[in-house]
Amino acid sequence: MKKARSMAAENERMGALVQVGDNCGTGDSRHVFEAIAADLLEKGYSIKPNAVPTNLLDGLWQQLRSTPSHQFDPAGVGRQRAHMVNNFIRSDTISWIERETVAGENWLNWAVELQQYLNRRLFLGLFSFESHFSHYAPGDFYKKHLDAFKGQSNRVLSVVLYLNPDWMPDDGGELALYHNDHSHHGERSQNVLKVTPSMGTFVAFLSEEFPHEVLPAKRDRYAIAGWFRVNTTSAERADPPN
Repeated sequence: MKKARSMAAENERMGALVQVGDNCGTGDSRHVFEAIAADLLEKGYSIKPNAVPTNLLDGLWQQLRSTPSHQFDPAGVGRQRAHMVNNFIRSDTISWIERETVAGENWLNWAVELQQYLNRRLFLGLFSFESHFSHYAPGDFYKKHLDAFKGQSNRVLSVVLYLNPDWMPDDGGELALYHNDHSHHGERSQNVLKVTPSMGTFVAFLSEEFPHEVLPAKRDRYAIAGWFRVNTTSAERADPPN
């Protein structure tokens, strides 16, 4: 990952990256993707209000509203045989997004376009994408964690899209993103960046570098969480697993 970021930095030095502003609500995906790429290169994370097209956001919101509660399952931690539900770590419920609906198809197509753009600009080697709706009832949480599984560098980039109209700061439910800074004396200190889960806000960050948590909210909180992965296929296992 560090090598990829170094190569991307060299591309920027040579003028390969076009500098754009933060106005991502124009519906021009190329400018949105470029702004995300520039942020990832500089900081390792990106926070963009109004990043996805309005019609896509509306479609996802309508699908979420029409999804019955029994299609949401308790979220777990770990993968495959190590997967388990642990309410001490997280208490949300999830519903995986497939290409069976128009909104799901459009969202996954948008993610593929982002994947292709970031691979061209940042050499991340992103191979596949998975995502789900998440529902945090009042008081629900997800304690501090990393998205990259121990011993497996398959999850490279984490993304979140928030689906909460009229969210107020007092409603809570922020994403707390932890990052290290270096002081003038060379010491490292960990700072916390809190993201309000407002409708249409899009967050992306490097999965292995940013511990994060979801703080409890005072009202129902909805989002899409997703992960871009690299291909870790070997003689012993196929990736992604079935």
